[in-house]
Amino acid sequence: MKTNDPYLMIPGPVTVLPRVLKAMSQPLIPHRGKEFEEILNECVEGLKPLFGTGEDVLILSGTGTLGMEASISNFVSEEDVVLNIVNGKFGERFYEITKKYATPRLLEFEWGNSVDIEKVEEGIEGVNAITIVHNETSTGILNPVKEIAKIAHKEGALVIMDGITSVGGEYVEMDKWGVDVAVVGSQKCLGCPPGLCAVAVSERAWDKAKEVKNTPYYCDLLEYKKALEKGQTPYTPAVSLFLALRECVRIINEEGIDARVERHRRASTAVREAACALGIELFPEIVPPSKYSPTVTAMRMPNGITDSELRNGMKEYGVYVAGGQGRLKGKIFRMGTMGDFNFRNLLGAISILEGVLVSHGVIDKPGAGVGAAVEVLFG
Repeated sequence: MKTNDPYLMIPGPVTVLPRVLKAMSQPLIPHRGKEFEEILNECVEGLKPLFGTGEDVLILSGTGTLGMEASISNFVSEEDVVLNIVNGKFGERFYEITKKYATPRLLEFEWGNSVDIEKVEEGIEGVNAITIVHNETSTGILNPVKEIAKIAHKEGALVIMDGITSVGGEYVEMDKWGVDVAVVGSQKCLGCPPGLCAVAVSERAWDKAKEVKNTPYYCDLLEYKKALEKGQTPYTPAVSLFLALRECVRIINEEGIDARVERHRRASTAVREAACALGIELFPEIVPPSKYSPTVTAMRMPNGITDSELRNGMKEYGVYVAGGQGRLKGKIFRMGTMGDFNFRNLLGAISILEGVLVSHGVIDKPGAGVGAAVEVLFG
């Protein structure tokens, strides 16, 4: 029986738990009162261990791209050189943002290729900051941030990291790795609706921020820092989303970060094993020190079916998966495993994928993918 009830296996936004939706639907409260101050502080303190930091975490009302722009515009000036490492859509976005605020130096790898550490070492001279996407969902790659940060610090460069789709679903050790600025979006691994982002900032980055002129008005992070010291935000916050985020933080604490990371890793492994069992080629071929993403799996489009046929076929049964972006459009499809998903729904999604492939003659019979996933999830 077909259904229109959506189950989101895209790389965000994710399906949100009912208790989060309930929290968000509470009556509005004043945003300048003690009650909101307590909500804000609980959100901030709950996010710090997910970033792996004891430093400031600032929450902005806006999506992850706002956080990316804040992480650039507050810490570099026009004359600063920023090395943008690009091996996917969101590394490219960092590069596009940098062009508006500083002097970019593009270090690009073919989308899906691993970052070549030697090339980073060659390109770091004279650089003031470096940008890197930890988990590049456009290609299904987990980039080696720790190794890159080590190189950057030898040159005295700030390390600015997009952790939008890794914080809350994979281990992030911002302080230990030497990351100076990191960003997360609410609608990814945190399991919250879209509309909030958080930026974590090191003391070294704050020193640089004090030198930067002409920062944007709305995302001036020094203003957020001043307001946070009073338990407030500088401008009107999305109060309902803060209520939702507080509930998400509580859910993560109940599960525990170790269990949460293990669930994400096991689920993504199950999807990869299911793909291989169905004869679907993984994208890309990973070369260390990069790794496969624990929160999204990218796969080449099988012969005998188009992007629209595969995704629309699954959508008829309520399962939404993502296509390729930019230069990968029509060439790959992606299945997200992030947030508060469960294995039951994951296996259901894989079975529907099998059904669509059977209906188009791509495979002869279903079962191999689900069987391979079950071995990973319950073996």
